[in-house]
Amino acid sequence: MMMGLGSIVGTGVFVSIGIAAGITGPSVVFAILVAGLVATFNGLSSAQLAAAHPVSGGTYEYGYRWLTPSMGFTAGWMFLCAKSASAATAALGFAGYALQLFQVDRGDWIVPLAVCAVVATTLLLLGGIRRSNWTNIAIVSTTLIALASFVVAGLPIAWREGSANMTPLFTSDVPSTATRQFLEACALMFVAYTGYGRIATLGEEVHNPRRTIPRAIIVTLLVSSLLYAIVGGIAVAAAGTGVLGSTSQQTAPLQLVANHLNSPMVAKLVAIGAVTAMLGVLLNLILGLSRVVFAMGRRGDLPRGLAAVSSKSSTPSVAVVAVGIGVGTLALIGDVKTTWSFSAFTVLVYYALTNLAATRLTAEERLFSPIVPWLGLISCLGLAFWVQPRIWIIGVALISGGLVFRQCLKRSDTSAS
Repeated sequence: MMMGLGSIVGTGVFVSIGIAAGITGPSVVFAILVAGLVATFNGLSSAQLAAAHPVSGGTYEYGYRWLTPSMGFTAGWMFLCAKSASAATAALGFAGYALQLFQVDRGDWIVPLAVCAVVATTLLLLGGIRRSNWTNIAIVSTTLIALASFVVAGLPIAWREGSANMTPLFTSDVPSTATRQFLEACALMFVAYTGYGRIATLGEEVHNPRRTIPRAIIVTLLVSSLLYAIVGGIAVAAAGTGVLGSTSQQTAPLQLVANHLNSPMVAKLVAIGAVTAMLGVLLNLILGLSRVVFAMGRRGDLPRGLAAVSSKSSTPSVAVVAVGIGVGTLALIGDVKTTWSFSAFTVLVYYALTNLAATRLTAEERLFSPIVPWLGLISCLGLAFWVQPRIWIIGVALISGGLVFRQCLKRSDTSAS
């Protein structure tokens, strides 16, 4: 559960709420709720699959077992694309909040600092999962304390100014445009909940996974949904989306709201909480990504050298390093809206495949109603194509390119044998 919270409570609350608020306005509060509902369907499907097939690799493995090898590979490929983009966003968010914490007004330092954060967390993970677990617990605790102080300080102002800051509800007064913007915001906010999938990738590393993993996913999702709703509502009501969605500081939007509260101590705590949260997200995402790279390398869907395991720390060190390089490269983009939007499309495709796999479960394997995965599948596909067209065009091209790469790799292996 702490691993799931470490992946969820970070970029979503400290970065994506600001991005979504800039797109749809005060209705971002409802986008948070819609995204939470979609995440609930996916969380229940993930819990069932993880209980029935508790192995590292998540939907990549589920796709192979219940769908087809091509769909399994596509799920793994989309996971790598989505979470790498999310990790890059977290690195950029860390850099933005760190500069705010130390009151350094140098926007040109954001990208170099983000890359340094990726290098540091990659080195930490090379030391083994046990050290990472203890670090994660400390990070999550610090983040929750910071968010609690933000809520307490912001509640009186939100109560006083909420009615004015919540109107107009949508950025645009044209119904078709308002609808499009709202659904795009829902897609972006959905990514903020998807850290629970991190739990499913640990199927081979916990005791009694059929009992442990479903409970951890469900509890994590409930806690994070409540936290997002409270923090998002307070932020919008207290400062308005003009402050929260400011395009000049998308890497640190919640800091702008904290500064608006006129409480230096709370502003400092938010910056500290954000910095630790971003590091927690980086740590957990790179860990989860490396396990999927390891699984794909072990099966031959990626170069088999990526499945090498360190004899000293029992860590897939080659995969960890490869993931770190990939995330660091994406961080060079320097635009959190672009990286987060790309993550939204690819992760929605990933969870659409998760739900599709869950529809194939037998009555004995199911833990919940058979309608749950169908609701998840429809809602994921319904949101996926509401991100900017250039983003989903790139995403579709990546799917095609990945499948071609896989075929070339398989042919190479066949020729070598």
